[in-house]
Amino acid sequence: MHRRPLLEMLDRYAQRYPAERAVAARIRLLVAGHADCFERSCRPGHITASAWVTTPACDRFLLVHHRKLGRWLQPGGHADGQTDVAAVALREAIEESGIAGLRHARKRPTPLDLDVHVIPARYDAAGRLIEDEHEHHDVRFLVWADGDAVPRTSDESHDVRWFTADELPAINDEESLLRLWRKASNR
Repeated sequence: MHRRPLLEMLDRYAQRYPAERAVAARIRLLVAGHADCFERSCRPGHITASAWVTTPACDRFLLVHHRKLGRWLQPGGHADGQTDVAAVALREAIEESGIAGLRHARKRPTPLDLDVHVIPARYDAAGRLIEDEHEHHDVRFLVWADGDAVPRTSDESHDVRWFTADELPAINDEESLLRLWRKASNR
């Protein structure tokens, strides 16, 4: 079954973070119940993957200013049929940061965090529905970059840059992003 590796990964995550079993179970239900969970067309939501990009010293982290959402977020995106979510997270981080030398922090990548969030419906200028409201079931990984890596902005963002922990509350106070920072800092 092409979904088995992700299901096993979710089980390991629930064991590692017992307080977060509910979110792991929620994503598990989507994966177990929808053979097309890796496709954008899957509803009520689908699998996405993202990366908390930091230096091995965890003294800086990289965020992109998302073009569609207008917020500073970790790089990530849709699986688009790819079932290896760790590879999806790394691919998206490289594409969105322009940093070729990114690598997973662990030899056997395991999620740093899980998050389910609603993506609001989008409409064109005439008010026609472009995309309906749906959920992203995001599997998030810790990814390292060399401390001197220089990011480049992609077509998907307005900007990409390094931040320090002191800057985080001023640019994004969403719990899911703060949770990523706390987990990476305490690893």
